[in-house]
Amino acid sequence: MRPVDLVIRLEWLAATVAAVVFYAATGVSWWLFALLILAPDLSMLGYLAGPRVGAIAYNAFHTLIFSLALLLAGSPLASSTTTAVALIWLAHIAIDRALGYGLKLSTGFQDTHLGRIGRERAGAVR
Repeated sequence: MRPVDLVIRLEWLAATVAAVVFYAATGVSWWLFALLILAPDLSMLGYLAGPRVGAIAYNAFHTLIFSLALLLAGSPLASSTTTAVALIWLAHIAIDRALGYGLKLSTGFQDTHLGRIGRERAGAVR
C-alpha cells in the first residue's frame, strides 16, 4: 500500500470515529445503530437488474451527498433521530472507504473508483 493510500484510509477511519462519537451525543439507542449500520448495503440488490443499475443503486447509497443532506435536515428539524440515522449512514460510508471499498463502476461489482476489489489480497501491487 502506498503511503498516500494509508493516509486516505486513516482519514476515513477518523471520519468513522467522529460519526460514532457524534452519534453517541444524540442519545439515540445503540440498537438503532446496530440495526442500520449495514442498511446501505441493501442497495447491492440493484445488481439483480444488472451491473449498470447495480452501480447506480449502490453509489446512490454510498456517496456523502444524501447522508450529509439528511444530517443537515436533522438540525433545523431538531430531530435527534434524523441526525442519528444520518450519522449511521456516514459511519457506514466511512468504514467502507477506510477498508478500501470505493464507488462502483458499471463494469462490475468488483470494479471501483479506488481500483479492483481483491487486487491487494491477491498479491497485486497498485
